[in-house]
Amino acid sequence: MTETERKRERRHSCQQCDESFTTSGNLKHHLLIHTGEKLHSCKECGKTFTTSGGLKTHQCIHTGETSYSCEDCGKTFTTSDVLNTHPRIHTGEKPYWCKECGKTFTQLGALKSHQRIHSGEKPYSCEECGKTFTQSGALRSHQHIHSGVKPYSCEECGKTFTTSSALKTHQRIHTGLV
Repeated sequence: MTETERKRERRHSCQQCDESFTTSGNLKHHLLIHTGEKLHSCKECGKTFTTSGGLKTHQCIHTGETSYSCEDCGKTFTTSDVLNTHPRIHTGEKPYWCKECGKTFTQLGALKSHQRIHSGEKPYSCEECGKTFTQSGALRSHQHIHSGVKPYSCEECGKTFTTSSALKTHQRIHTGLV
């Protein structure tokens, strides 16, 4: 298939980034990453998702359901997609590479996230203070500041922290590794 044919096939383009899609429904779903809108909420822990499929996959964490396992190491996964990319850990294969700096990645999502370093794009925005982030996980972590949630705790002293990095810093100080 030529580049022109691919473009014709993916005629629904996002106005906020360089992504394009074969259907308007796929574009509509994609736009949620820019708005941060997450309509599907986990009843167990409150975590929210842009799609019902994302929620369903997440819920396997609570149920312990893992239907897919790696033949090499026995690690189990909730989806076949994750199992299919997992063997790259064993082979060292990194098929995705950044055209800007040459860094390679095992997953396309990791490459796309990395490319925001070069583009400066920060599509995830905090509704409380307006601060923007390149990754959704960084936004979720930041939001703990506003909510007061401190999900990370030191096993040695019980002190709690809003971010895993703050806990790690505390642990280095606590163990004298600074």
